Amino acid sequence: MKPIAAQPSALPGQVRSPLRRIAFIGGFDDLIARAQRGDRTAFSALMTAHKDDLYRFVRRRFADADAASDIVQEAFVAAWGAMASFDPDRSFKTWLHAIALNKCRDAARRAATRRGFWGQCPEGEDLRVADDAPSPEAETIGREEVRILRQALAALPEHLREALMLTAVDGLSQAAASATLGCSVKSLEYRVHRARDLLSTEMERRAMEPRS
Repeated sequence: MKPIAAQPSALPGQVRSPLRRIAFIGGFDDLIARAQRGDRTAFSALMTAHKDDLYRFVRRRFADADAASDIVQEAFVAAWGAMASFDPDRSFKTWLHAIALNKCRDAARRAATRRGFWGQCPEGEDLRVADDAPSPEAETIGREEVRILRQALAALPEHLREALMLTAVDGLSQAAASATLGCSVKSLEYRVHRARDLLSTEMERRAMEPRS
């Protein structure tokens, strides 16, 4: 499935940037209010402004590009269905991240079910960190490190893995990450600290294992 290409109608003046386009037609608050009243054009503009960020957010969790695009689509469908209940005092971006994270969880559980049924999922379908190609001079070592990191991340408890991903990979502030997860900042701090400890231990253990 190709990445979402929902676009609002062309605007006068050839305003190309999504953020500049939003500013041109009245700002996020106005679009959100209109979308909450059922205005599909306003929601399409919000999608255009956020789709690239949301795709990157999901892509960091799924190596398969088509699967990531599907999850983004599902997240926007869910967001449209829940627009009437959105609290304007919340960050719209954080709200979208929370919806996308739930869709990532659902997709991961479906993948786990397929693995349990078939024994092994197709290459690239499993979680959770896009496997960037290493530089030629470090190709062998880099691939091994990526393999160990992905396996160690996947072995973490879900609530710890998500806290670490949001802060260390997505680069969210503690306030934004805790809002996305629906927990307190103090709880987030504990989860990140615990995740780092477990990840380090797990990576060391896996690095010592002989390759089969």
